[in-house]
Amino acid sequence: MTDTMHLEIVSPERLLKDAQVAMVVVPGMDGDFAAMPQHAPMMSTIRPGVIEIYEQESGTAERLFVKGGLAQISPEGLTILAEETLSLDGVNAEELAQNISNMQEDIQDAKDDIARAGFEKELAWMTALQEVIAA
Repeated sequence: MTDTMHLEIVSPERLLKDAQVAMVVVPGMDGDFAAMPQHAPMMSTIRPGVIEIYEQESGTAERLFVKGGLAQISPEGLTILAEETLSLDGVNAEELAQNISNMQEDIQDAKDDIARAGFEKELAWMTALQEVIAA
């Protein structure tokens, strides 16, 4: 049994990560799940949240915030197709709170359901990010 698996995180712009890892915790739409070597094949949509990447079982996790996407586990490893990722280091809590307030106003002022749905999607990842940095 291998103690690592291949991980690729891909965004629309570029390959973000290509590494051998011991475990990855993914914020799945139905709850967080851990992908490990020899994991059964599966696919899951990803909700806004933190992906934790463990290069070693006993090590500390590298943490990336993802706005959403898709995860596929196969015998070759884990591939994450991310809408967008953000570094947690560069988040300004005050600026984020203001952006959330502005987005809530945009939702109230939306001209139609399509515009409202777009604003609500943006608000969802912003509030998830706010919860992560507050913890």
